[in-house]
Amino acid sequence: MNSSRRKFMQRALCTAALACVPRIALAREEGIIHLTAGSSEHSLYPGQAAPSSLWTYNGTTPGPEIRVRKGERVRIRLTNNLPEPTSIHWHGIRIDNAMDGVAGLTQEAVPPGDSFDYDFVVPDSGTYWYHAHNRSWNQVARGLYGPLIVEETDQVFDRDHDLTLVMTDWRLGQDGALDLASFGSLMDWSHGGRVGNWLTMNGQSLPTITLRAGEAYRLRLICAANARVFELDPSRFGAKVLAYDGQALPEPVTLDYSPFLLGPAQRADLLVVPEADFALEEVSGREPFPFAFFKVEAGNGTQPVAPKLAGNAIPEPDLAQATTVRLDMTGGAMGGFNEIVYQGRRLQGEEFQTTKQVWAFNGIANLAEKPLFSAKRGETIVIETVNETAWVHAMHTHGHHFRVIERSGATIDDGKPWRDTFLIGPQQKTKIAFVADNPGKWLYHCHMLEHAAAGMNTWFEVS
Repeated sequence: MNSSRRKFMQRALCTAALACVPRIALAREEGIIHLTAGSSEHSLYPGQAAPSSLWTYNGTTPGPEIRVRKGERVRIRLTNNLPEPTSIHWHGIRIDNAMDGVAGLTQEAVPPGDSFDYDFVVPDSGTYWYHAHNRSWNQVARGLYGPLIVEETDQVFDRDHDLTLVMTDWRLGQDGALDLASFGSLMDWSHGGRVGNWLTMNGQSLPTITLRAGEAYRLRLICAANARVFELDPSRFGAKVLAYDGQALPEPVTLDYSPFLLGPAQRADLLVVPEADFALEEVSGREPFPFAFFKVEAGNGTQPVAPKLAGNAIPEPDLAQATTVRLDMTGGAMGGFNEIVYQGRRLQGEEFQTTKQVWAFNGIANLAEKPLFSAKRGETIVIETVNETAWVHAMHTHGHHFRVIERSGATIDDGKPWRDTFLIGPQQKTKIAFVADNPGKWLYHCHMLEHAAAGMNTWFEVS
C-alpha cells in the first residue's frame, strides 16, 4: 500500500460516518414480495467521485434483504425494468427446479417490461443470496444481487446481533464511476475474470458498524464478486466460523490457518464477541487493506455467547454405492484454446474471439446437448473435477449441497462441511459427493461469471 493510500485510509477511519447494516422494507401485496430490476445511480467511491450507473433491485445494491423462517413459503414477483431480459437465481436454496431461475434451462428469461412470479418453500435455514442469472457477467457486476436469510425455527441471535455483510468489488475509472466500457473484455473472460479495484460492504465505501463489547454477534459474510477471491483473516479479531454456505457446523470453529479464502458466491457465518475496535481486511497484498470498520462500545452483557446452530437435514452420500463422474476443465489463457466444441462444432482460428468461448468442460463450451450425467433420485454422485487450466475457479452445484471428500495438494476441512460452492486451484483435482435427491435439470458451473459465460457451464439431470 503506497503512502497516499495509507493516508487516505487513515483519514477514512477517523471520519467515516457510523453506519448500520441496511435493512430495507420490502413491499408486500397479498403476501407477495415485489422486486423490481431497474437502473439507478449510486456513488461507489468516497468524496466527490462521479456517480455510477448501476442496475439494482428496488433501487439499492445489494437489493433488499429477504428474511424468512425455515419452512416458510416465499412468493416473489420480479418486474423487469431493464433494457434486456433477466431472471433471478436463489443461490444455495434446495427448491423446486422450476423456481431455480436459470434462464435457458429452468425458465425463459423475463423480457423488459414483463414480470415473473417465483413461489417456493425454503427447506433449510442459513445464509443464502439471490442474483441475476441471465448475462450474469454483466448484470451481477452492475449490482443485481441481494441477501436471502432463512432463520432457524428457534431464533438463536436476535436481529440486533445478526448482521448481514455483502462483500463485493467494483472496477472504477479515474472519475470513481463504474467502468462500463470494460464489460465483456476478452482479456477478463480468458484470464481470471472481472476483478475490481475498489471494495464495498453492503454497497458502502468504508462503512463503520457499531457493536457492543462482550456480546455475541453473528456476521453473515456473502461474497457477491464476479471473480475476486477475498483473502481474509478472521483470527485477527478473534472470530470463529459458525457455518459455510448456509450450513451450520456442529460447533464454532477457530481457524488455525490464514488466509481464509471466500470466493465468488461463497458464504461464511462468523461468531464474534468483540472487545475492541477492529476492521475486516483483505490481506492478499503486502499490507492488509481494511474495507469495513467495527466500532466497539460498552455493552450491557445481556446477549450471552451463542449456542451452536442446528443443522439441516441433508442426506448423507453413500460412497460405497456412488456413481463417479469426471469433469476435465480446459482452456483459458496459458492453457490453449484448442479442442473446444461449441454448439456442435469445433472452434478454429478467429472463432474464439468472435464467440468468446475459450473454456471447456470435457471439451465442450457452454451447455452441451446431453447432460454431464443423469441420476436416479436418491443416487449418490461423486464428481471428480480436474482443473487443467492456469487459473482458480469457483464451482457451484445448483439444487444440492455436497461434501468435499478429496482435494489434491491440500487438506480437507475437519468434518467435511456441507458446501454449495468450492474453490479449485490450477492443476488441482477435487472430488465432491452428494445425494441427487432433487428432481430436475441443474447447472454445474464456474461462478467466476466471465468463465461461465465463456464456456464453463454444464448440467445434470435427476429423474
